[in-house]
Amino acid sequence: MNTATATLTRPARISREVRGLLTLALPIIIGQLATTAMSFVDAVMAGRVSPQDLAAVGLGNSIWIPVYLLMTGTLLATTPKVAQRYGAGQFSEIGPLVRQSLWLAVVVGITGALLLLCAEPILRAMKVEPDLIAPSMGYLHGIAAGMPAIALYYVLRCFSDGLGRTRPSMVMGLCGLALNIPLNYIFIYGHLGLPAMGGVGCGWATAIAMWVMMLGLAGWTRWGPAYQSSELFKRFDWPQWAVIKRVLGIGLPIGIAIFAESSIFAVIALLLGSLGATVVSGHQIALNVSSLVFMIPYSLSMAVTVRVGQALGRGEPREARFAAGVGMGTALAYACVSCSLMLVFREQIAAIYTPDPVVIHLASMLIVFSALFQFSDSIQVTAAGALRGYQDTRVTMVLTLFAYWGVGLPVGYALGLTDWLGEPSGPSGLWQGLIVGLSCAAGMLLVRLARSARRRIRADKARG
Repeated sequence: MNTATATLTRPARISREVRGLLTLALPIIIGQLATTAMSFVDAVMAGRVSPQDLAAVGLGNSIWIPVYLLMTGTLLATTPKVAQRYGAGQFSEIGPLVRQSLWLAVVVGITGALLLLCAEPILRAMKVEPDLIAPSMGYLHGIAAGMPAIALYYVLRCFSDGLGRTRPSMVMGLCGLALNIPLNYIFIYGHLGLPAMGGVGCGWATAIAMWVMMLGLAGWTRWGPAYQSSELFKRFDWPQWAVIKRVLGIGLPIGIAIFAESSIFAVIALLLGSLGATVVSGHQIALNVSSLVFMIPYSLSMAVTVRVGQALGRGEPREARFAAGVGMGTALAYACVSCSLMLVFREQIAAIYTPDPVVIHLASMLIVFSALFQFSDSIQVTAAGALRGYQDTRVTMVLTLFAYWGVGLPVGYALGLTDWLGEPSGPSGLWQGLIVGLSCAAGMLLVRLARSARRRIRADKARG
């Protein structure tokens, strides 16, 4: 702990840490919401063309968003590595590291694009109606053209975030959203000499927005004064597989863990498919609300990664633990607010999506479960963010997979769709399983975080 920090009272230290955390987190929150809103805009604008176009975009989103999360989660390893070097004052080491992460982004981005281009067998396996397959694939082809760009953008964003500069990603996210709307209009309805493409055009509009965001952030990090000490663009480096392997060793578990959490909701939707359209609609409404609310603690966790990583880089493991604890408290405070609002206004929230009273009733019931798991969800995502700051990701991945797929999904399946534990309760049982899985993840990640923090403190004492 430095001298200035040692003279502060505990409330003053907490207040200072909260201010520092929110200064980092607020631009991330806005940027994340802007990026998420691009898919929402695609769905709304395609829906005004025809139900078929809306369905095609929805199916496309169900495929490309999990691929995107796996891809960007893998690249997220850049943030703690940059943050630790920045905290240690090792500015000259940041540029070479990020250049290797950019090479990894090229590979990951091309791989993601190829997965989308070859997604037709997935649609057929999902028994999608034949007349929806062609427009869905057309939409995915457009998105695929932007995957390399968004991978490169994400590494540059992680580089900027690791330096404590989160405003650029907010600005680029808002620019991407603002650009996506007129581009959608041009491609959907056919303007400026282009043919009308319907929902398929949304994919190409999103791809162009991704390239503009990447080029904009590249320019910002190339000429911004705050980035010059890192010398990212000073020279060209060929791939160094030893460095890339180390980044991948930390990043791939992050990507798999994020993918495991996001994909379990898709599996639940498939399990509910046999219960009818009303049940699926209610589930989708509750899921959409939950996903939007989750953006806040997820963004906080990204800021916690930076705070913990920079503290460790400065050689202050106790400050790193303190930053993780304050981040956890901030996330829990948000959970209290979000849970209360969801419980009080659950019917009004559901009514935004549909006028059907049966669907509203079911969705509002499921929103209750979503509200209840705000606490465990906030704890697990913040703990995971702190563990990324410690670059402790492999065990985190294993614990996350076990909690979601080994505990949450089996419990939800047993409660909702079988009579093993009594009368099957349908969607309520599956969401109760989610609460169990998230609570299990929160408990295990808290224990792991405490052990990682103690280990770094003991190592620091041994060196001292």
